[in-house]
Amino acid sequence: MRTKILANLVSIIFISYTAVAVSAPPHWSYEEEPNWGAIEDATQSIPLRYPYAECGIGKHQSPVDLADEKIVKSRPLNKLAAQYGTDTPSFFNTGHAIQVNTSQNFTGGLKVGKELLPLVQLHFHEPSEHVVEGKKFPAELHFVHINKDGRIAVLAVTINIGKENAMFQTVLDNMPYESGKENSTSGVKFKLAKLLPSGMNAANLKYLTLAGSLTTPPCSEGVQWYILTKSITISAAQLEQMKTFYSNNARSAQDLNERSILSNQ
Repeated sequence: MRTKILANLVSIIFISYTAVAVSAPPHWSYEEEPNWGAIEDATQSIPLRYPYAECGIGKHQSPVDLADEKIVKSRPLNKLAAQYGTDTPSFFNTGHAIQVNTSQNFTGGLKVGKELLPLVQLHFHEPSEHVVEGKKFPAELHFVHINKDGRIAVLAVTINIGKENAMFQTVLDNMPYESGKENSTSGVKFKLAKLLPSGMNAANLKYLTLAGSLTTPPCSEGVQWYILTKSITISAAQLEQMKTFYSNNARSAQDLNERSILSNQ
């Protein structure tokens, strides 16, 4: 069974999981991205007045450019296995993205080496956040995992246009249009592994990895990123339907600042 900390963290990847203020965090938008670090909380005194400061001064920020010349082939790295299975999740419109929250009884997660990190939610960005030589993918999927001690690992999957994706259509069909609303009564049996790239071995994923941050305020660092080397597809019509919820909800690529992008291939 999940601990209280996991329950509290499920839907606040877009807020601060380390916040000390009891009031709601200040509003932010993607249009304000260059100034996220300067957004003030007038109810607080300095330094708490700037809850998103890390967005501006952090040195290990996400996303990044995954250009080939920046990738270091490093073996051995931890074996990575997506143990997702089937769940009856809820469908949550966060106000910034469409998100699927796993149920309290869900036991799946991402196995990194011998450690299993529970999967608490997945969400989508349009266009992609990670880029390759400045080029964006049409969209990107993030599987968010949070351990009992609060450590976060995100499995990122880039999305291309191609064959229609039945699981993604299930997300679209069950997602509320109103910001802040959650559909927790759909009863849908959701096969999360169907959102992984076809032909990729879920028990031994091929990936790139680096240390980074949340890609939304408060941009907290200490997040381990795993980016799969293959994409999934959705249809052009599905992309257009996704954009009726949110469009351009993607942070721009951040400086690597001497970090290494490691590959297990």
